[in-house]
Amino acid sequence: MVMFRLFILCSLIAVTLFSCLEKTHYDDPSNKKIFRYNESEGITSLDPAFSRNIENIWACNHLYNGLLQMDNALNVEPAIAKKWEISEDGKTYTFHLRSDVRFHDHQVFKNGKGRTVTAHDFEYSFNRILDNKVASPGVWIFNNVDYLEEKGFKAFDAIDDTTFNIYLTKPFPPFLGILTMQYCTVVPQEIVNHYKYDYRSNPIGTGPFKFKMWDEGNKMVLLKNENYFEKDEAGNQLPYLDAVAITFIKDEEVEFLKFLSKEIDFISGREGGNKEEIFDADGSLKSSYEDQITMLTHPYLNTEYLGILVDDELGIVKASPLSKKLVRQAINYGFDRKQMIAFLRKNIGTPANAGFIPKGLPSYNPEIVKGYDYNPEKAKELLVEAGFPNGEGMPEITLYTTANYVDLCEFIQHQLSEIGISVKVDLTPAVTHRELIARSKLNFFRKSWIADYPDGENYLALFYSKNFAPNGPNYTHFKNTNYDLLYEKAQSETNDSTRYFYYQEMDKLIIEEAPIVTLYYDQVVRLIQKDIKGLGINPVNLLTLKTVQKEAN
Repeated sequence: MVMFRLFILCSLIAVTLFSCLEKTHYDDPSNKKIFRYNESEGITSLDPAFSRNIENIWACNHLYNGLLQMDNALNVEPAIAKKWEISEDGKTYTFHLRSDVRFHDHQVFKNGKGRTVTAHDFEYSFNRILDNKVASPGVWIFNNVDYLEEKGFKAFDAIDDTTFNIYLTKPFPPFLGILTMQYCTVVPQEIVNHYKYDYRSNPIGTGPFKFKMWDEGNKMVLLKNENYFEKDEAGNQLPYLDAVAITFIKDEEVEFLKFLSKEIDFISGREGGNKEEIFDADGSLKSSYEDQITMLTHPYLNTEYLGILVDDELGIVKASPLSKKLVRQAINYGFDRKQMIAFLRKNIGTPANAGFIPKGLPSYNPEIVKGYDYNPEKAKELLVEAGFPNGEGMPEITLYTTANYVDLCEFIQHQLSEIGISVKVDLTPAVTHRELIARSKLNFFRKSWIADYPDGENYLALFYSKNFAPNGPNYTHFKNTNYDLLYEKAQSETNDSTRYFYYQEMDKLIIEEAPIVTLYYDQVVRLIQKDIKGLGINPVNLLTLKTVQKEAN
C-alpha cells in the first residue's frame, strides 16, 4: 500500500511538472511565437470530410494540404501536386505529386514517423468523400467525376506513387478551383481506420501545423510542423510561428475586450458590443487606434440571405404560407436593404439588390440580373393576390437565426410587420442552427454562402435539385426543371461569356421563384495586432497562417 501511494504521488508530481513545462513551452509569449484567435461559433470537426463551415475550414487549412491551393488573389497554385495537365477533351486531369511531403508523425506509422504521401492516399481520400458510410456534406463537389466502375476505370486513379488521374463525365472549367477546397485535402487511411469516428478529434495531415490538444469548448492548440515541405521565396522553411492557440469564447464582447488587451492577435469582422469604441460612423478605424491596430478590408465572396424551405413533400412546408411564391416575393419587397446596411452594418457590405451571385465575381451584373428593391406597396399587392390582404389570415412565420444576426432579423421583422406579415424571431445556438438547416427542420432561416472556389457555379449549386441537403448545399430543397437544364449546360461550357449567360439566367429564376431572401454581399474585415506581420486578406476570408510572423515582445 505504501509503495502504491508513493507511485501515485510520483505520478502526480510528474503530471504537474509536465503541465508546467507544457505551459512554459507553449503559452509563454516571451518564449514562443504563438498566434491566438477565437472561434465564438465553435469547431465541430477536424476531419476535412466535414469542412462545411468557415470555422472547420480554417482549422483544416492549418492541418492539411491538397493537390492545389489558392493565393490571396484566388489564383490556383501547386501544393502537393507540383504540376498538372488537362486532356484536350477536358475530362482527364493528371497530377504529378511532390515526393517530399510527409504526414505528421504518429505512433501508427513505422517508427512513429510520418510516412511519405503518395497518389494512393489521394485516391483513398477522395473516394472517402463519396463513401455513404462517411456521410460527408462535401459529396456534391464530385458530382462531375466519372466513378462508374462498369466503364472500366475509376474516378480517382493512382497510376503510380506520384501520378494521380481524375476522370470527369464532361468538361467542367471550375474543377481546379474545387480541388483547392479543404474537402479535397489528403488524409492517411491507416490513421482514419485506427481512430474511426474519433478521427474528428485526432487529425493527422501534412499541413504547416500539427494537432496537439483540443479541450472542446475551451481551447485548441496546434504546433509547428517541423517537417513541413513549403518554403518562402528566400528558401526559409515555413511556418514561422511556433504554435496556434484557438479559444472558444462565445461572448463577442469578451472576445473584443481580449483583443483590445492583446490576448488575441486577430479578429475577423466587426461584431461585438464594444465596436463603437474603435470605429467611426462610416465603419473606418478611429485615428486614435491606428497605432495599435491594423485594419484590412476586401470585398467578400459571401452572400448573406434568408433561406426558405420550398419542398412541398415536407409537412412543415405544406402548413406554411411560405409555400406560396407570392408571399416569398412580398417578403423580398418588404424591407429596406440599404437602410439595414447603413444602420446595422455601418455600410460594411453592399445591399443585395441583384441576384444570389455576389459582387466580386465576373458573372455578377446588376444591370442584367435585377433583384428586389424596397417596395412596400408592391409587397402589399402580392399579399392581396396570395389571399392575405394586409396579412389577414396569414399565420405567424418563425425566422430562425443565431446571436450574431438578431439585429438584422429584428429589423426585417419590424419592417415586415408594417405590411401585415407577422414574424417571430427564434434564436438558436450556431451549431444547432447549422444541423437543423442541414436536416431540413427549419422552414425559414438565416444563412450565408461563402465561395469555396471563385466561380458563380459555386453559388448556383445551392439550387440544383441533385444537391439536396444533407448530401449537398441545397438547403431550400429548391427544384426547377429549367434551372437544372441550365445548370447542367453551364457546367460543361468552356466559353466564359456563354457560361456567364447561363449563370445569369439561373439567377433570374432564383429571383422569380424566391426560395431565398438576399440580404447583402459581404466585406471581409480583419483587425490585427501591430506585432503580426504577413497575415493577408482574400475574397473568401480563408485564414492562412503559414507565412505569418509575430514579432518578439
